[in-house]
Amino acid sequence: MLIALNKPFNVLCQFTDRSGARRTLAEFVKIPDVYPAGRLDYDSEGLLLLTDDGVLSKRLTDPRHETRKTYLVQVEGDPSDTQIAQLCKSVLLNDGPTLPAQARRLDATPDWLWPRDPPVRFRKSVPDAWIELTIREGRNRQVRRMTAAVGLPTLRLIRVRIGDVGLDDLAPGQTRVVQR
Repeated sequence: MLIALNKPFNVLCQFTDRSGARRTLAEFVKIPDVYPAGRLDYDSEGLLLLTDDGVLSKRLTDPRHETRKTYLVQVEGDPSDTQIAQLCKSVLLNDGPTLPAQARRLDATPDWLWPRDPPVRFRKSVPDAWIELTIREGRNRQVRRMTAAVGLPTLRLIRVRIGDVGLDDLAPGQTRVVQR
């Protein structure tokens, strides 16, 4: 079974929290014996796949399979052509260079995008923009580190696609069965 979840902002990507202070997947996923295939940071939003199939989970998460993951990234600053080109070529991080990615600047905030709670801070003196970024790796906080490395700190991060599975019209907290 494969389940798609639109993980809300500030939800832990596991079913329990030792401290009991944070929201978890248990609030949204009521299907027993499924587990996240990969991770999505606490402060990130969007598509998370859950499965009861260990082989499928490994195929989705093993770096050797280079499963494409696409993100919408709200960044601080006005991305230049040079910065976008650097994201596409490769970015040197503290744990080594990234694989080439696909990146493009979006002309506007996507009109289907839900508001975040709490909202992203707004600063009149500092512009922000949206980038669509597709990577084939899954290092810890990789997208945030990539955008920061080219001088564009991430303000909001939403995963919209993993391989062939898209977020589509799932609202935050909603799930859908992708395959049985």
